[in-house]
Amino acid sequence: MNAAVELCRDLVLVGGGHSHVLALRMLAMTPIEGLRITLVSPASHSPYSGMLPGLIAGHYSFEQTHIDLARLCQWAGVRFVAAAVIGLDPINRRLSLAGRPALSYDVVSIDIGSQPELDSVPGAREHATPVKPVSILWQRWLAAKQRADEQSGFAEYCIAVVGGGAGSVELALAISHRLQGKSLVLDLWCGGSTILQNYNSRARRAVMAALQRQGVRVHVDARVSEVEQRALCFADGTRAVYDELFWCTGASAAPWIAASGLATDEHGFLAVRDTLQAIDYDNIFGAGDIATQVNHPRPKAGVYAVRQAPVLTHNVRALLLNISLRLHRPQRRFLSLISLGDKRAIAERGPFCASGSWPWRWKDRIDRDFMARFEKLPINMPLTPLERLPALGSTPVQAVCGGCGAKVGADALSGALAQLRLDYPQHCCGADDDAVLVPAPAGARVLQSVDVLRQMVSDPWQMGRIAANHALSDLYACGVRPLSALAAVILPYASGTLLERELQQLLSGALYEFAAVDCQLSGGHSMQGPELSLGFTVNGVPMASDRGLLTKTGAVPGDQLILTKPLGTGALFAGHMQLAADGRDVSAAVSSMLQGNGAAAELALTHGATACTDITGFGLLGHLLEMLAHTHAARLDLSALPLLNGAIEQIRAGTVSTMHASNVLAHARFLEPAKSQDDALRQILFDPQTSGGLLIAAPARCAEGLREALSSSGYGAARVIGEVITLNPTSQALVKLQPSLQ
Repeated sequence: MNAAVELCRDLVLVGGGHSHVLALRMLAMTPIEGLRITLVSPASHSPYSGMLPGLIAGHYSFEQTHIDLARLCQWAGVRFVAAAVIGLDPINRRLSLAGRPALSYDVVSIDIGSQPELDSVPGAREHATPVKPVSILWQRWLAAKQRADEQSGFAEYCIAVVGGGAGSVELALAISHRLQGKSLVLDLWCGGSTILQNYNSRARRAVMAALQRQGVRVHVDARVSEVEQRALCFADGTRAVYDELFWCTGASAAPWIAASGLATDEHGFLAVRDTLQAIDYDNIFGAGDIATQVNHPRPKAGVYAVRQAPVLTHNVRALLLNISLRLHRPQRRFLSLISLGDKRAIAERGPFCASGSWPWRWKDRIDRDFMARFEKLPINMPLTPLERLPALGSTPVQAVCGGCGAKVGADALSGALAQLRLDYPQHCCGADDDAVLVPAPAGARVLQSVDVLRQMVSDPWQMGRIAANHALSDLYACGVRPLSALAAVILPYASGTLLERELQQLLSGALYEFAAVDCQLSGGHSMQGPELSLGFTVNGVPMASDRGLLTKTGAVPGDQLILTKPLGTGALFAGHMQLAADGRDVSAAVSSMLQGNGAAAELALTHGATACTDITGFGLLGHLLEMLAHTHAARLDLSALPLLNGAIEQIRAGTVSTMHASNVLAHARFLEPAKSQDDALRQILFDPQTSGGLLIAAPARCAEGLREALSSSGYGAARVIGEVITLNPTSQALVKLQPSLQ
């Protein structure tokens, strides 16, 4: 048996800023054995600031201007956690995350950028749209553009931009270009005596000419004192109305940086040394706009973050491997390229200034080359162990035992369970026993099911939630209310500290779901192995004793078939593994898997459902055939199938789950051929689902009411997709297809 590589240190990157995406790429190219890397960011896509004006102006698409962090992490073998950090405990080395358990680290780096300063002006936070985070700006901009389009030809639509620096100028010119020809009034309000105060006079004159040419009204010495709904109030007592307000003032830091007790500059930005380490902590790094090099303070600009990345990467690696760190010396000046909205730009550095179309082409090439680093990722990753950097630590790793010798150590197990009992005192109990009495009412009929999943998402908390929902779904398909669960978990080989952290995240995710339905996690078994897997044995009693249980085979001809959740998880995650899926589509698939089926099962019972099953590994067709049980047939409307975004595109590209082929082999002969149907829609019937929806058969008189009730209860994708029909004994095809049901 070969010696196993044991994970022993956690590096957490907070934020998907320019420094971090470059550092992540470099760390992936030369990995360190034993290092687990986690990227934490609120969204799957991180914007490239240099192309934001072009996105608003319509020169680029969303995909061209955003780095797909989920895809980058999948390529790099890095865990991606979609969450917002709201606090940091440098003593206990823990990050507080919004709406989920804290995340521990050994080394952490922070690159979350800055945000416009809103709180110094009353009403700005309530009524203005800040330029950061870009996700909010983008959605608000799309809504504003639609309103401007709808109002065209009627009263003028008033857009106000508050700022005066390069960002506000670029935003105003981009908006003007995008909405040219509309009935628009566009005002740029600047509190200073001039715009672009840090630029030379030639650049300011060229920008002012561009603003005038595009009809942007510039107001200087106009300091906003208060923001009202639909009106700006100024220090001189005047007011100006607006329909849409964008806020692009000086940068401010996330308040949790200072609240953590870390040293900051006078504006609340993380103070770092020339090694990019925090002043007081060697194991905390900072880069990009959120950090200030105390020996070399510089303006907040993306170019500095890009140039910090190689030093950040080296120094994180050097700290972990106990080698010498480097010093970062930021340049005093840099070339500034300001977009003018209409595929022209101004290039400025020191006394130099040039404007026209060629600076824009220059900027466009620089920006596209940067983004190409994350679109065209090197193949054959990760590298083999012989090509990696030295492992953390110097102690040889013993070959890992099998059987009970592979169990998670007692310290790691008890440490994780102790914290979980504090977090979930009513639902994490008796977890030291090998077997437990099922807590059930006297005389109740207790049902039991078990399901185990291999790891499919890198975020352990989400994996725990998905596995819990997936296991509970079998009970819900029978109309059973869960009471208790036993866990079975295999964790990848790691040190005791990392095992404890991983186990706590996994089971905390599971308990998040179990607690929501009052299900106790009563015990279980844990061990180590080459890859993560998690499953649960779950027990329950009928939801309603007077209505009995739901079964798979109670449907009769005339019953309508209702699917509660969209299809496509198998194809999407196959695409994700091959770096072919969009991170937003993967995120939507995860959200679907995190939705439990309990409420849908209760609605099925109350609306007189005759049969029910959950859609999992055998796909929609396989589980539908179980319902028919060779005694009935069904007719499906493929056009009515609810689908996850991107799933059909994956299938059309030939990307399917590894279980897809076996589903086709087992079930295709029961599906009626239909030449007029989209083959990808036919293929989605074989797509294996994880934590999929329920397939419910209900009498025709009840079906629409059930669908409406499901939609009102959060199952917005619920659709009537077909009906049960009389079996034709001479036909092998049990499932027929038609373009649409009458």
